[in-house]
Amino acid sequence: MKKENISDAVIRRLPRYYRQLTDLYTRGVVRISSHSLGQEMNITASQIRQDFSCFGEFGQQGYGYNVEELRAEIGHILGVDKHHHLIMIGVGNLGHALLQNFPFSQTGFTVDAAFDISPAVIDTTINGVEIYSMATLDSFLASHSVDVVVLTIPQSIAQETADHLISLGVRGFWNFTNVELSSGVEGVKFENIHFADSLLTLSYRIANP
Repeated sequence: MKKENISDAVIRRLPRYYRQLTDLYTRGVVRISSHSLGQEMNITASQIRQDFSCFGEFGQQGYGYNVEELRAEIGHILGVDKHHHLIMIGVGNLGHALLQNFPFSQTGFTVDAAFDISPAVIDTTINGVEIYSMATLDSFLASHSVDVVVLTIPQSIAQETADHLISLGVRGFWNFTNVELSSGVEGVKFENIHFADSLLTLSYRIANP
C-alpha cells in the first residue's frame, strides 16, 4: 500500500469518503462508480481516483467500486479497526455532550474513562463511562494504555496539561480548548478543533454567494 507524500488535504477527505460509503452501504448500494460517488459528494471523479491511488488500486475498470470492500479498506487506512483507547479530561457541558452523544465506537475508539475536578461529577457515570478525580489520572495512565486524550478543559491550563500527559506517554490529542497546542516531542499528534473556524467559513460563504 502506498503512503508516501500523502497531502493533508487527501487525509482530510478520507473521513468524508468513509462516511459516504457507510451511508451507501446502509442504503444497500453494492457498487458505485467514481463518477456517481463524486456526484454524491460534490467531488470530481478524477479527484476521487487520484486520492484512492495514493493508497493502492481499489476499483475495477468498467465495474467501479464494491461499496462494502471499499468502505472496509478506507476504514482500515483510517485505523477504525485498530480499537484505539481514549480518555476524556474535562466533563463540563461540552465533555458531557460528547460522552452522551458522540459515536466513539463507530469510529474505532473505546472510551475507557473520564476525569474532572468537580465533586458534582466525580464518581458518576455518563453513557457507561466512569468519571474519576483528576488526582487519579497519573495512576490510571500508569496501568492503562491510552492512545488519545480528549481535552475539554479551560484554555489557561491546556498546554501544561498536554505537556504533562505527553510526559506520561500520551501521543494523541483531540483538543477542544480553542488553543493551538503543540509539542517538540517526536510522534505527538494534535487535532485542534476550532468551532469558530467552521462558523466563520459559513459566514464567508453567506457574505460572498
